[in-house]
Amino acid sequence: MIDFETPKPIVQLNTVVETVAVNMMRTVSREMDENEHTVPWDFINFMHTAVKSMGGTSMAPDADKPDDAKKEKRPSIGFQRLGHMVEMLAWGDAGMYLCIPGGMLGSAAVAAAGTPEQKKRFLSRFMGDKPVFDGMAMTEPQAGSDTSAIRATAVLDNDTNEWILNGEKIFVTAGQKALVESDGFVVVWATIDPEAGRAGMRSFVVEAGTPGCKVTKQEHKLGIRASDTVSVVFQDCRIPFENILGSPTVEKTTKGFKGAMATFDATRPIIAAQAVGIARATLELLKEILAENGVEIRYGLPRQKLTSIERDVIEMEVMLRSAWLLTLEALWMADNKLHNPKEASMAKVYAGDIVVKITQKAVEILGPLGYSRELLLEKWFRDAKITDLYEGTGQINRLVVARNMLGYRGSQLR
Repeated sequence: MIDFETPKPIVQLNTVVETVAVNMMRTVSREMDENEHTVPWDFINFMHTAVKSMGGTSMAPDADKPDDAKKEKRPSIGFQRLGHMVEMLAWGDAGMYLCIPGGMLGSAAVAAAGTPEQKKRFLSRFMGDKPVFDGMAMTEPQAGSDTSAIRATAVLDNDTNEWILNGEKIFVTAGQKALVESDGFVVVWATIDPEAGRAGMRSFVVEAGTPGCKVTKQEHKLGIRASDTVSVVFQDCRIPFENILGSPTVEKTTKGFKGAMATFDATRPIIAAQAVGIARATLELLKEILAENGVEIRYGLPRQKLTSIERDVIEMEVMLRSAWLLTLEALWMADNKLHNPKEASMAKVYAGDIVVKITQKAVEILGPLGYSRELLLEKWFRDAKITDLYEGTGQINRLVVARNMLGYRGSQLR
């Protein structure tokens, strides 16, 4: 049974994170947005120390803790704690949140599909003296949501017992910081057997400094501009045999592919939390400005007696609270190791949808003021859309939900 009372450790954490969001993020939010590709190192170094003090990486809670710490009888709240933290950090600045070291999809993939040795080897580096970053390299110029169209290949050289990667990846979040500006890594999706389709898909850890791995382009983006997004080329890139996540043997089933995709069951609710944070920031500022101009929201009145603005604001609040409840459910299931692909996708679909609606409506209500750079509303409007796009678009996640509800396989419902 889900307990909707926020655990005391999370309440205490929220107080600390809010201080960071107010004093270290909001104060430079506009500057980071207008100076794209400027790295917020003061914030990064502070958060590196903070994440270390919490004893774990941010996208993979508890993954790098010793086994005896995981065996405690207390119920896990790692993902719920992470969700609350991300919601608050996104409330501060969504792009800067994505600059936190050790907090991207790469570490989540290692935590979900890696062996104990791989988890120790790759995740422990986030606890070092310097910030380390990670990323996921999945999307290709011709392969976005359709992962079966991935053309990057990994061929085993039996003489050297190394994998040789070739291919191009685009839209790699934090790829510049992971591969160029730190001793980080990216998890690369490639096929070890093109004829096997998805059954031949595997993910590989490619570490910074690996010959044949090169960042070729940094994107200029609509939103989350404090975070780098890059293209990476792999040309005869040799990595150790043991850097493969999962079995090197191709089976007739897509078990390996499904194991890799399980990464998203844990991370999609985190993206939903990011969306909720942006939406909450927007709604709070909107209500504050309305109140300053004498517009109070009269709760409890019949709908026909409310003004148009009052109805809009109340509908926005309903959407925001609904999205947060869906997110909390998916996070709670992840903490309790319950199968949650439907709930994870539902949370991300709805949160990614409502944050765009809420930010757009706020800009509309305030008119020229909302559209101007005088407020952060227009920035939040631009930041919002990414939550509907990355880690599975809204369309793809709607398919995931439908398949789980109707009992269809991917080949039966596309």
